[in-house]
Amino acid sequence: MTGKNRTFTAEFRIEVAQRIRDRESVSALSQELSIKRSVLYRWRDAFLKDGDAGLRRTAGRPPGQGGQKQLLPSATPLDRAQQRILELERKVGQQELENDFLRRAFKRVEELRRPKPDSGATASTPKSKA
Repeated sequence: MTGKNRTFTAEFRIEVAQRIRDRESVSALSQELSIKRSVLYRWRDAFLKDGDAGLRRTAGRPPGQGGQKQLLPSATPLDRAQQRILELERKVGQQELENDFLRRAFKRVEELRRPKPDSGATASTPKSKA
């Protein structure tokens, strides 16, 4: 396949996804357009799931965004709210992981600080002189 790192317009992706939906062969399209089949299947799945909007969203990690996807300026308030919910759910999940880690670390520190059950006994035996 040629054209590594090519970018495609949303209209082009929508057109290709519609062709796939209309039962055109993905393999034939892949050869015709010189696009990997996995990419075409991804476009098809996004189109089937969300329609045109599924292929109009920005993909990947925009520069300087710390991994958060940016919505298009034309995103509806519902899209923005859903994006915010997903972002908050990710943060809650990360905090749960951090809390679990800290809980286990604190438990381990507490176990190390507890007195041994045989307190008062000598820690080791005296050195023998042979």
